[in-house]
Order: sequence, then C-alpha cells, then structure tokens
Amino acid sequence: MSLFERYLTLWVALCIVAGVALGHIAPVAFHAIGRADIARVNLPVAALIWLMIVPMLVKIDFAALGQVRAHWRGIGVTLFINWAVKPFSMAALGWLFIGHIFRPYLPAAQIDSYIAGLILLAAAPCTAMVFVWSNLSRGEPHFTLSQVALNDTIMIFAFAPIVGLLLGLSAITVPWDTLVLSVALYIVVPVIGAQLLRRSLLASGGLAALEGFLARLQPVSLVALLATLVLLFGFQGEQITGQPLVIGMIAVPILIQVYFNAGFAYLLNRLAGEKHCVAGPSALIGASNFFELAVAAAISLFGFDSGAALATVVGVLIEVPIMLSVVWVVNRSQNWYERGEAAPLRTATRMSKDECS
Repeated sequence: MSLFERYLTLWVALCIVAGVALGHIAPVAFHAIGRADIARVNLPVAALIWLMIVPMLVKIDFAALGQVRAHWRGIGVTLFINWAVKPFSMAALGWLFIGHIFRPYLPAAQIDSYIAGLILLAAAPCTAMVFVWSNLSRGEPHFTLSQVALNDTIMIFAFAPIVGLLLGLSAITVPWDTLVLSVALYIVVPVIGAQLLRRSLLASGGLAALEGFLARLQPVSLVALLATLVLLFGFQGEQITGQPLVIGMIAVPILIQVYFNAGFAYLLNRLAGEKHCVAGPSALIGASNFFELAVAAAISLFGFDSGAALATVVGVLIEVPIMLSVVWVVNRSQNWYERGEAAPLRTATRMSKDECS
C-alpha cells in the first residue's frame, strides 16, 4: 500500500473541506457541472468514474475462474455473505438507524435517499482494494483473484435486480431505465473494455507492459476519485455545514455492517474448516464495498445533491481505517482461528505457511 493510499481517509477529509468551500465560493460553476448530463447520467462524473474503475478492472484475470474449485468452501462462504446477507443486512440497518433511531435528527426529505445510498453501497462487492487487504492479511492470492473475478461476473447480472428489490421494499421508486443504464455504463462496458485492454497489453509486452501501465494509471485513478469527491461535496456543502452530524449518523450502520459481515464470514470459514489464508480475504471481501460503483449509481439515480450520493461518499470516507482494523483482527486472531479448524478438514486441506504466503 502506497503512502498516498495509506492516508486516503485524510485526503478524503481534505476533499470534503475543499468541496464544501468551493461550493460556497462558486455555486454557479458547480450547478453548471451538475446540468451536464445525458439521460440523467452526469458526463463529467462518468468520465471520472471510468478513470477510477478501468485500472482496477484491468487487474482482474477472468481466467482465474478456473481456480474456483480449489477453494470451494471459502468461495461459497463469500458468495453467501456478498449476495445473500450483505445487501439485506444493510437495508435492515438503514431502516433501523436512518429510518427510525436517527430520523428526528435528519432532514425528513432525505431519509429514503440516505437508505437508498446505503443499499447501493452494500449491493456491490469490492473489486480493487480487496487485493491490498488480502496482501496485508497474508491471504492466498489465487483465492482472492478467483473470488473477485467471480464476484465481478455475478455483479453484471445481480446488481440491478438486488438494488431494485431492496429499493422497492424501502418504498423508493426505482427508475429502472436509469438503473439498467448505470449497470451497463459502470459495470458491463468497463469490464469488457478493461479485458480487451488487458489482452492487448499482455500481447504486446507481456506482464511487464501490464504492470507498467497500471503503475502509470494508478495515480490518475486516485486523483479521479478525489476530484469526484470535491464535486460531490460542492453540491452537499449547505447540507453538511447545516447538519455536520449527518455524516456520523450515516456512518453508524456502515460500521456495524462491515464488522458484522466480516465476523460472520470469518466464523463460517472456521466452522467449514477452511484455511486461515483463505478465511482472511474471504472475510475482507465479504465486508468491503465497491464504493466507486455505488457513488456513480447514486449520482445517476438520485443526483449530485441527493442524500444517496452523500451516503455512498461516507462509505469512501471510512473505508481505509475500518478495513485496516479488520485486517488487524484477522492477523491477531490467526492462532485462535487455527485451533478451531475442523479436524478432518484440517488434515486434508491445511496448507503450510509457505503455501499460504
């Protein structure tokens, strides 16, 4: 993890301050940017989102799907958490905290929009930063790669139906045309484009060409993320300065959801007798979110100045410190974890430390 990535939360916080200040200083410019859209898709933000997403997707090798059978228990646990638990637990936590406990302290007109943002945040498993978390937890790299490739494949088909279902259950009108367009624009097209680019780079210069391209583009990706945040908070400035505790209240269900899903996945892997070097990244993949997609979808569906956009940005704000804390727990609990592996499965499947490193 680079120095810049390690202090991502600090840079996000500075972007919040810069965005709020610029929103007050130059409101006309921000409103002009907000009106630059086609079919409710904001063009400047779409360009920035692509700069964020494509470098991450270029890293994914979909040929790794052939390795799924080697780690079927960990794969099964992570898929269960990502697609059967996480979106629904987040919807429940949003309904409980935003819809009821914190409701008197939040703008009444934005309650449903905040919940929608939380649902969007939880409906897409993380794609990029998972590789960082897996490396820090000494995770099995082939498992991480195959799991991310499988999640990205499922996301193409499952993201829109799950979001539509949960927004409908939350009594929020689902603009299906915009939701389907968002899936095509921010998942399908980038996945296809990134894989074509990956193949071209490998064909022309091999792995060295691919790694060199990613090294050059990674800073651009992070700058695009921060520029998007400045735009978002430029539109959210009045709401934030008027009610600064809103961010803290939105963060509560996100924090609970991350620790709940990480702990649940970690425990299920232990009960299944999965190796620690698979259980660690499984828990981390089950807990983290594809916040770039969530931010893009929230802007497309509800607009720059919506509560949904703000809720997804709060996910960005707390992503690094909270996931680093999960990594710390996974690493510190390895001895406890390995004492509880199921004996027959442990004998058949345990790897040596060298194999897991």
